[in-house]
Amino acid sequence: MFRTGPRNLITDVAGLRVGNTSDVRLKSGVTTIVCDEPAVAGVQILGGAPGTRETDLLEPHNSIEAIHAVVLSGGSAFGLDAASGVQAALLESGIGVEVGGFRVPIVPAAILFDLRNGGDKDWGRYPPYRDLGYEAAQAVGIDFPLGTVGAGTGALSSGLKGGLGSASTVLDSGVTIGALAAVNPIGSVTIAQTRHFWAAPFEIGDEFGGLGYPSPMPEDAKKILLKFRDKPMGGNTTIAVIATDAVLTNAAAKRLAISAHDGFVRAIWPTHTPADGDLVFALATGKSGIELAPNDAIDLYAAAGAT
Repeated sequence: MFRTGPRNLITDVAGLRVGNTSDVRLKSGVTTIVCDEPAVAGVQILGGAPGTRETDLLEPHNSIEAIHAVVLSGGSAFGLDAASGVQAALLESGIGVEVGGFRVPIVPAAILFDLRNGGDKDWGRYPPYRDLGYEAAQAVGIDFPLGTVGAGTGALSSGLKGGLGSASTVLDSGVTIGALAAVNPIGSVTIAQTRHFWAAPFEIGDEFGGLGYPSPMPEDAKKILLKFRDKPMGGNTTIAVIATDAVLTNAAAKRLAISAHDGFVRAIWPTHTPADGDLVFALATGKSGIELAPNDAIDLYAAAGAT
């Protein structure tokens, strides 16, 4: 039986802080997760239209083994500038890999497409995301709001406002796992035109209202509901971070990111489409000091798709 952490936020994983900043006029924003110490990381991209920065270095065969922060941003490709703002804030604090007398903060990033949500995108010569990233990094803490905030500010789904969500799970092994997602899919998180969530059977407590599945199931439950069906290739993507305080290798962090995509499949239909840039970053802080036995590792990967 899964149980939530004390905050039911990703910051229940020791060694992580989250900061958000939003521009209401723009209807967009930035979320960053800053690691107290460099964290082992991985990534898995299953959407067909991703927008990323510094994700190649996370592959297990490459040299960088740990990172300093992760950025989730609105703004489509323009939003990748947010990582530069987070880098600037970290550098001011002396954080980064030392290379030839210089410090370089390692800050992978991913974006979602929120340009069609009605916000004022007439930002002049340069987009505002670098400044938004800096502000998000300055605002980090262990408690933070959810919903229409940060990278979820302008997020939408088919038939329902999207946004920023977070949760945590404590396993019998003593390991904590946490998730953070900016939900902006082309698909729907609810069944047909009802208030019932696709993920309802897997809720912990009453996080989805305790409604379960509708009975009887609506006749149109199998109808594919898409946001912006007129131009489905613009306006989507769900990006997430799955984190744990277990001790993991880079390869195991990659596997954790892969497993976390099960949560997308449980909660969104359709997902991982050619019109989504769906992606999961994985972080392992190692703060628990627990190196998982094989059976406990299976539990961790299972929880990644259920948190």
